[in-house]
Amino acid sequence: MMMDGSSNQAQGKVEPPQVDESWWAAVLEEEEKHTNDVPFRNDDDVDSKISQPGDPEDWAWAHKLYQNDDIVELTILGHNRGGLLVEARSLRGFVPVSHLLEIEPDASEEQRSIHLENLVDCVLKLKVIEFDPDRGRLVFSQRAAQAGPGKRVELLTNLKAGDCVKGRVTNITRFGVFVDLGGVEGLIHVSELSWGRVKHPSDVVKCGQELEVQILSVDRDQDRVALSLKELLPDPWRDLAIRYAIGQVVEGIITNVVKFGAFVGIEDGLEGLIHVSELGDGNFMHPRNVVHEGEAVRVRIIHIDGDERRLGLSLRSVPHNEGADEEKTESEAFPAT
Repeated sequence: MMMDGSSNQAQGKVEPPQVDESWWAAVLEEEEKHTNDVPFRNDDDVDSKISQPGDPEDWAWAHKLYQNDDIVELTILGHNRGGLLVEARSLRGFVPVSHLLEIEPDASEEQRSIHLENLVDCVLKLKVIEFDPDRGRLVFSQRAAQAGPGKRVELLTNLKAGDCVKGRVTNITRFGVFVDLGGVEGLIHVSELSWGRVKHPSDVVKCGQELEVQILSVDRDQDRVALSLKELLPDPWRDLAIRYAIGQVVEGIITNVVKFGAFVGIEDGLEGLIHVSELGDGNFMHPRNVVHEGEAVRVRIIHIDGDERRLGLSLRSVPHNEGADEEKTESEAFPAT
């Protein structure tokens, strides 16, 4: 974990994602970085930088399909591990594996390859889900076509921030999770998956899983829907001062160790900081000389600020004898100087 991110977590402060254009730009930038690393988009999808000038009239035809959310029947020309190549007049489009109906999310590489091979020369009913002639990008979806013509437009018109909706996970990336809402895909940014620390979105959800999510924002011009899973889960920082008290000894697990201290997970999504000065007496070169990740510890709470999402902990002030008085008052734990 980067130090800056750890610093925020150290104070227990979890900033919500920015759902304005700058946030989406950052998401797309991250996607592009990953695309450049491998020949397929987000492991499941196809190359997002295809050079294909195509006939201007055919791009206009594809644009109309996209705008009207119409269904079109196209022939499959070929495949790679990311999806299917389709013939769209003079253009070439792609159908990502995650947007095909009959491939199970947990299918093996061999099973997926056989299924894709069997679809070559077949005709599928599809919808355009991404249209970007500047990058030669034309992406189709068989799954979206199940919703019927105009469903995407209808959903984007009716969806609004704060709504709770159900959807199906279609793709998992390093930066978040795509969820099919029944004709339009929304994105759960990794920071909106859980109140706790998420190493990778696949640790939280699985492809094909049905989810209930909350809508954070809807950008009808860009066809973008920002979603949250954690907003429907209990906030562990709520009523913190009621559930815990200064001077109380609690048990937790060391989740991260940095040069200024160590993080301790007390509950799912609730982490406190043991500052280096509260790790113990004496001189030590680094907090890792005192604690390590995964270690179970008993710590005393020395600071609570639920509004600012800060929980200060001390290892130094916890008695080694587990039978010692753990009901020490705040004045006894921190006598006036």
